[in-house]
Amino acid sequence: MDNQTEVRKFILLGLTSLQGLQKFLFMLFLLLYLSTLLGNVAIKIVVACEPRLHTPMYFFLFNLSCLDIFYSTVAVPKMLAGFLLGHHGISYTGCLSQLHFFYFLGTSEGLLLAVMAYDRFVAICYPLRYTLIMSPRACLLLAVGTWTIGFLHALMHTVMTSRLHFCGPNHIQHYFCEIKPLVKLACNSSQLNLNLLSIITGTESHPQSELSREVKA
Repeated sequence: MDNQTEVRKFILLGLTSLQGLQKFLFMLFLLLYLSTLLGNVAIKIVVACEPRLHTPMYFFLFNLSCLDIFYSTVAVPKMLAGFLLGHHGISYTGCLSQLHFFYFLGTSEGLLLAVMAYDRFVAICYPLRYTLIMSPRACLLLAVGTWTIGFLHALMHTVMTSRLHFCGPNHIQHYFCEIKPLVKLACNSSQLNLNLLSIITGTESHPQSELSREVKA
């Protein structure tokens, strides 16, 4: 982390500044968030307790439920607090941590969906070899691989963002710490950060679109 960073706290401006919508949006997103948590927890319990569901497809579904719970928790609670408190602050370290986990979990979820599609492809095209190809060891390696790649991808963005120098305005036009609104506040050049983001998001779904799908689930 850059020791010359002067801004130690950011202000999240949230979704809207209209006071009349704050309580309505709070209740709406709270219900969506609780529904997401309850639904994914139910899936995890059923998969864990039912031996007949101990198959590759449900193993990956269990992992997806874990990612969904962590992923929505990265940004939604902070957003809910914003609806109640108005513009609220987040520390520089907290902002980088939120950015890291958002990209880590979002990327991992996208890769896991690709792995689940591969699992169904093998089940349909190679039914006689399915148990051999999708062995417990292979499933574990695929799951670990998705989490590892997601972590490394997020670490790259976090390290690059931590090298930026923030010395001016600290108001983020968003409801959580995301790269594009954050780099707009940087005093030094952020072109490398934007180029990396463009390259990566050109080959995979942007994590923010995943969050939109999450809150609508």
